[in-house]
Amino acid sequence: MLDELRKIPLFADLSEEDLERLYEMAETVSIPAGRLVLREGDQGDSLFVVLTGELEVTKRQSSQDVLLALYKPGQFFGEMALLEQAPRSASVRTLQESRLLVISQVAFQTLLSCSPSAPLKILRTVTSRLRSTESALIQNEKMAALGTLAAGLAHELNNPAAAVTRSAAQLRDALAERDRLAARLHSLAPNQHQKESLGTLQEEVAERKIIAPPDDPLALCELEDGLQEWLEDRGVDEAWELAPVLVASGWDRDEVERLAEHFSPTQLPVVARWLGAGSSVYGLLEEVRQSAEAMSEIVKAVKTYSYLDQAPIQDVDVVESLENTLVLLRSRITAGVKITRDYADDVPRIEAYGSELNQVWTNLIDNAIDAIAGQGELTLRAFTAERVVTVEVIDDGPGIPPEIQPRIFEPFYTTKAPGVGTGLGLHIAYNIVVHKHRGQLQVASKPGETCLRVVLPIRLAGNNAGVT
Repeated sequence: MLDELRKIPLFADLSEEDLERLYEMAETVSIPAGRLVLREGDQGDSLFVVLTGELEVTKRQSSQDVLLALYKPGQFFGEMALLEQAPRSASVRTLQESRLLVISQVAFQTLLSCSPSAPLKILRTVTSRLRSTESALIQNEKMAALGTLAAGLAHELNNPAAAVTRSAAQLRDALAERDRLAARLHSLAPNQHQKESLGTLQEEVAERKIIAPPDDPLALCELEDGLQEWLEDRGVDEAWELAPVLVASGWDRDEVERLAEHFSPTQLPVVARWLGAGSSVYGLLEEVRQSAEAMSEIVKAVKTYSYLDQAPIQDVDVVESLENTLVLLRSRITAGVKITRDYADDVPRIEAYGSELNQVWTNLIDNAIDAIAGQGELTLRAFTAERVVTVEVIDDGPGIPPEIQPRIFEPFYTTKAPGVGTGLGLHIAYNIVVHKHRGQLQVASKPGETCLRVVLPIRLAGNNAGVT
């Protein structure tokens, strides 16, 4: 066994005596394939050296396990949690039956004190793993964020698209009904005066806009009931269905009563239903228009958010970029979340990496939404002073404990449960703001108010890339 250990680089320069002492302090275990050796989130108290077999390292991110590395004979793992005395940052599982040397905290200290090269080898391994892990998780985080945005966009686009489809189907029926009733009116032989009244009504129907219903549901109900009663008294079929359509188009009982002055009791029911069919047609056309505008707004937001086909550095409207981010995150903003905007009128456009800056807004706003858990207020503030633009994302959630605040921008640091957060969202935002834009990202938090403040220069120093 000692000869086998001697071949492992970590133990290469240990003396026979120190190697034998380390082996006596350690424990050798055999673990079948498919077994969990380390669980993410568990406390770390041992270093593991792979003697035989193969193991995989995974980290839970959102609803999936991200593969970070494979460990083979001669490699070791578990050192980061052991050094920091912190919970395990990833899980390790055997892919085949494996034999491991388990080194306790005490034995680990012995190794560090006896081997001149072991601390350096461990340091290099830790650094390398941090780089590769961060790179893999950042890429996965971006893809996960893209997937979340795509799912939100699909949801947001589906609603107006479904409304257009529904309105178009109803419009076909409404047009057929209007034409049928127009033909029936013609068969009732209206006189010239009545024909002119019908023409005036037709123009008025086309000019009317769909009105918002009264805030008081009882008031709306009274309007509809009063009109329904009047229609029923005049023998109008399906008055219960016709009355809400006419009220929605702004017709009230007094206006409809004036029809009786121009048309006979035989003609009046047909005129009323023709009027309702025409109102339905224009009401449905208005619904189609509003739905198409909603889809256009979303597509415009996506195009601006991504800065497709533009140079890396753009002339960015900060307020517009915040609003576009809100559009893309609309599916995450539930009815219990109140959005308050506090934008100064003089916020200038800034030089920035537009797409990456939008990642910052996405991460900060998404975190704030998580903090208020579907019930609370999210405030977006933007203002300028002393050649910098400041953006604040404020939520009224429980706040961040003071002892945690200095660490929130560290990679992999998260207060969320394993698999819920990777601890990279704020780290990515910090790198984009501080390193890419030479700005500042600050936190101020107390119970009931957390403010993430982004300070950005109006012009990027040393920019020779040009602005588009």
